[in-house]
Amino acid sequence: MDIVVENLVQVFGEAPKQVLALDRVSHRFPSQKFTCILGPSGCGKSTLAQIIGGIEPFTSGTVTVGSDAHQKSRIALGSHSVMVWQHLNLFPWRSVIDNVAFGLEMQGVDKAERNERAKALIASVGLRGFEQHRPPQLSGGMRQRVALARALIMERPVMLMDEPFAALDAQTKIVMQEELVRIYERSKRTILFVTHAIDEAILLGDEVVVMTARPGRIKEVIKVDLPRPRSQDMVNTPEFGRLYNRALHLIREEVLNAMKQQDAAVG
Repeated sequence: MDIVVENLVQVFGEAPKQVLALDRVSHRFPSQKFTCILGPSGCGKSTLAQIIGGIEPFTSGTVTVGSDAHQKSRIALGSHSVMVWQHLNLFPWRSVIDNVAFGLEMQGVDKAERNERAKALIASVGLRGFEQHRPPQLSGGMRQRVALARALIMERPVMLMDEPFAALDAQTKIVMQEELVRIYERSKRTILFVTHAIDEAILLGDEVVVMTARPGRIKEVIKVDLPRPRSQDMVNTPEFGRLYNRALHLIREEVLNAMKQQDAAVG
């Protein structure tokens, strides 16, 4: 289902210390496509994802979700989406299977059914045999797989991901990127993926939405026409290099702008 954001404004705080986080952001995030949101720290990337997920209220503008976002019937924000965070928020005292099945448990699904569905997803993310382990017994990459399975089990058409791989080591990040590509190509959910990493955005996305330094606006949308299925082998191709250089040029300007803002604030 499409997600349409129109003239979205987000202001934090009260005068005279108000902060304009997002300024008239407008974009149609297409149904069943993978959109990466790229920008410097503090530009409002995470705020935008949280607003779309119904987690964060907003000051003005509209956000609509649906196969036709201009229909009169509007879907409540968050009702058709699930969020995956950088900080996974797994319950350390619950087993892998109980963590994955938690959302279904809250919905009142009986134990036998939720465990059956959880086992299938645990196997699909390569964790068969770890159902009874607890998060502290797992590596960072394995915990991230648990978080993915917990999100996927809800079977919602929109997945919002806020820098989910940022804390992983380089090798584990590559594995998780390829895992996410595989999941996306199988399920065709609508995915919004917040990241600081240019290579990650291009490898994963069908489009890269580049945001400006605060206040966050959309600077440019880069269409990524690389064929799927995707793998790390593409990183060394001329096509990938051209897209990377374009994104790097755009983001470098905004990182410098963000640094100037910080210097001005300190001065």
